[in-house]
Amino acid sequence: MLNLSHKNLEVYKISLMLLKEIYILTNKFPKEEQYNLVSQLRRAAVSVCSNIAEGAARISAKEKKRFYEIARASLVEVDTQFEISLLLEYLTRENIIAFEKFEESVFRMLSKMINNLNDSSHLPKTTSH
Repeated sequence: MLNLSHKNLEVYKISLMLLKEIYILTNKFPKEEQYNLVSQLRRAAVSVCSNIAEGAARISAKEKKRFYEIARASLVEVDTQFEISLLLEYLTRENIIAFEKFEESVFRMLSKMINNLNDSSHLPKTTSH
């Protein structure tokens, strides 16, 4: 594996823990959900990690922001799917306590990164003489 900058980001590390937790929790789902809710949850969780990594690799603030926004939207998708899982009683509130801590941390960090990129996009561009 390459030694790339996104691997040093705390938000990336926590998103990987979130992904692992989702894989563990979805193993408890009924078999008939394997290609429905389980697949959607796992894809959305992979999307969070992947878009954080891709955003970190981008040069421009605008591109970084776009990928971080996609990662945050995928995280909201995961949250919604867990809400559905609770409603369908595939999981209990106790099952997702650890997940919620990871989710809240990643959401906060991504929001801060996006806001910082918004602030930096208004800075004047410097030129060399």
